[in-house]
Amino acid sequence: MYRQYQQQKTFQLKNSDAKRTWFILDAAGKTLGRFASEVTKILRGKHKPTFTTYIDGGDGVIIVNADKIAVTGNKEANKIYRYYTGSMGGLREVPYRVMMARKPQYILENAIKKMMPRTRLADAQLKRLRVFAGEEHNMVAQQPVKVNI
Repeated sequence: MYRQYQQQKTFQLKNSDAKRTWFILDAAGKTLGRFASEVTKILRGKHKPTFTTYIDGGDGVIIVNADKIAVTGNKEANKIYRYYTGSMGGLREVPYRVMMARKPQYILENAIKKMMPRTRLADAQLKRLRVFAGEEHNMVAQQPVKVNI
């Protein structure tokens, strides 16, 4: 006679069950790529045991001191940000140093966005990312928790 085993059910998160918190992360002195990958994990919800691939269960992230992010090796001299204006011959190239002087928060936003999957779900998750160049932020209403990575 065979024993009957109780079937264990796989956990599936529902949109209504997703609990969101906001985290403050300090980018001062952190390496760009390593820091961006940690932020991506938090935005997608992969740091939680309830991670479900097709549900937006991630948390919000506030990044301060984006102007103090570090890059290794020769990237400061060689890294180039490219964008296309839409006109003929409209490819623009901006070196890392110039971009850091103009828009330091763009450097982090771009790195994080390129590490996310290219889906509608990732677009929704990226809306919970806030990057500030300095120490000050205006996100007090979200009651963020300060975290060290």
